[in-house]
Amino acid sequence: MLQFWRVLYSLLFPLLQVGARIAAFFSPKIKATLQGRQHLFEHVEQALQHLPNDGSLRVWIHAASVGEFEQARPIIQKLRKDSNARVLVSFLSVSGYEARKNYPEVDLVCYLPEDTERNAARFLELLRPSFLLLMRYDFWFNHLFTAREYGVELILANATLRHDSAYLKPIFKSFYKQVFLLFDKIFTVTEDDKKNFEASFGLKNVEVAGDTRYDQVLLRSQSTSKVGHLKPFFTGKKVLVAGSVWEADVAILIPAFKRLRAELSNLALILVPHEVGAETLERVQQHLSSAALSFERLSSLSAVFSGDKVLVVDQIGYLAELYSLANVAYIGGGFGTNVHNVLEAAVYGVPLVYGSRIRKSHEAQELAAIGGAKVVRTEGELFSALHAFFTDENLAQTSGHLCRTHVYSRLGATTRIFHYLFPLSQVPA
Repeated sequence: MLQFWRVLYSLLFPLLQVGARIAAFFSPKIKATLQGRQHLFEHVEQALQHLPNDGSLRVWIHAASVGEFEQARPIIQKLRKDSNARVLVSFLSVSGYEARKNYPEVDLVCYLPEDTERNAARFLELLRPSFLLLMRYDFWFNHLFTAREYGVELILANATLRHDSAYLKPIFKSFYKQVFLLFDKIFTVTEDDKKNFEASFGLKNVEVAGDTRYDQVLLRSQSTSKVGHLKPFFTGKKVLVAGSVWEADVAILIPAFKRLRAELSNLALILVPHEVGAETLERVQQHLSSAALSFERLSSLSAVFSGDKVLVVDQIGYLAELYSLANVAYIGGGFGTNVHNVLEAAVYGVPLVYGSRIRKSHEAQELAAIGGAKVVRTEGELFSALHAFFTDENLAQTSGHLCRTHVYSRLGATTRIFHYLFPLSQVPA
């Protein structure tokens, strides 16, 4: 069956390549990704020439984009601290590559070559890794199969498998069974994920490790240097940080905040749009102006800024640390396709509020179930949830404590994965 899928995949993949090139005419991201790969092998060869030939093990980490790389960051830091391994990172997306191409704690950052047998073999000959650590998903069959042929140990980390996953649809299940059988080890987030992998694909090499994102949010919370200069502006204020908000979030958040501000004069809002393009920021400002709320942008913040104004964050890279300023956090996306990262705020021990689209976020469901967060569906429900958290100190403290406890109780996935790569008796000096 493996050979059947390999032959069929090799026959069909050229169609995907043609489709990608056609799509590039309409998608700047696809076009940029294709252009970024043009001199890929020369870039990799040049970068690896500088690595000392000291016999160090090489760990190849593949991430689809920035989110998956963030899941790998605590593992990378652990490898740097407790081993002499060389770390090589590949990305599928242009956004991931551009955001982390100069990341200082790894030895190589590059695109993943297009998934042909020839490209895969050439890539493996250059990298010569001992391990391939793939974060969560993004399975490219020729790269995986070739890595296995080259004797590379394949590890899937932060793996999840819902009962309604597309991997389990009749047309895909046979193919993905062959993909997952290529892995030497699969580390799942939960026990349910482990059971689903075992029952659906007959796998015997599955272990629950947890989610490295918990380790990552804790690491990030230990430094708030980016937002230290903002703290004095919000002294004496009760702060609502609204992170990764979309149009649908803003449409109900601004009226709810205005009603709440009428009762609580010391209430402040830090608004962080999910995207910071000109059109998005203009729409946000229109909502604020319509509600007669004054605002300033972070990029043009004046020395006399007052927390009475809404702070609109029009730059990327601040959100995770901004939650450290919050008394309550609103997490965007729950009125769209799915709520965004709730852990970045939960680690600070603040209560959370978000919309009802949480099916794809296991942690958002858990936090709501234990009372650390409130799920809202309307502007009225949002107002009530925020009012309760800002006026009932005991409720806010209890919910915030539940959020923090949830994060701290789930730490350790990084260590479990590291000890698989390097057993305790074999950790390099």
